[in-house]
Amino acid sequence: MRSRTLKTAIGCTGVGLHSGAKVTMVLHPAEAGTGIRFRRVDIAGAGAIVPAHWSAVHDTRMNSCLRNDDGVVVGTVEHLMSALAGMGIDDCLIEINGPEVPVMDGSAAPFLFLIECAGVVEQATPRQAIKVLKRVTVKDGDRMASLTPSSGFSIRFEIDFGATAISRQEFFVNLSRGSFKSEISRARTFGFEQEVAYLRANGLARGGSLDNAVVIDSTGTRVLNDDGLRYGDEFVRHKVLDAVGDLYLAGAPILGHFHGVRSGHALNNQLLRALFADQTAWTFATIQPGSAAAPFAAQPQRAALSA
Repeated sequence: MRSRTLKTAIGCTGVGLHSGAKVTMVLHPAEAGTGIRFRRVDIAGAGAIVPAHWSAVHDTRMNSCLRNDDGVVVGTVEHLMSALAGMGIDDCLIEINGPEVPVMDGSAAPFLFLIECAGVVEQATPRQAIKVLKRVTVKDGDRMASLTPSSGFSIRFEIDFGATAISRQEFFVNLSRGSFKSEISRARTFGFEQEVAYLRANGLARGGSLDNAVVIDSTGTRVLNDDGLRYGDEFVRHKVLDAVGDLYLAGAPILGHFHGVRSGHALNNQLLRALFADQTAWTFATIQPGSAAAPFAAQPQRAALSA
């Protein structure tokens, strides 16, 4: 497999989920090896570049927020990163005129649509992946996240909420089998009616609405959105969507199995930090054509991997 980027630039305008500010974003093709980067066009100079990298994550309250060495931030990157992962985009320059990625409808589907409209092209360099060599686990009370070796990328996620509208849900998906678009991409972020005032008082969810989030009523028994749920288990599928985006901040596709139990942005980032802190836990690998680690949007055949 060769590395991939967009065929042409494409943009969108929306509001930030937490800031509530209107923002315009444009996705551009990028040279091989440059990775995924944000550029704040409202800020002058070299400090405007913010790398989409696990080491740049500095705030994980209700989102994954990046900050560079100059203190410039780009927040709520996880849904866009998830779409880029789902389409196998390795190199992309994302111009944005504010501190937060637009939430759109609260899922990755609008970003997936943008990438499909722009088109995808292969570049000259081989596509690299991060191959997990041994189990890595992080825990926080009853929350857990782990990565174990695998020839492709799969996720198992478990959630358990007191609200009966959600309750206990579990989902498994092999994301190297072309299932991201149909099974994950449309799952929306969710929240609780009684938390809205608290979140907004703390500078969060100011742009949230029934147009970009699934909201559960104060009794915990009913979804307030008129159109209901997109999947019967949309809540756990969105947690999978978030995890895909958070893990793509590794800087390359991961060859491994992720297991999350009530995990969130903070624990997902801690897992990447634990993985890269142990040089014996991972290695770079070249993805071969037709392998189980081919871009999620593709339909692989037989697994073939060379370290």
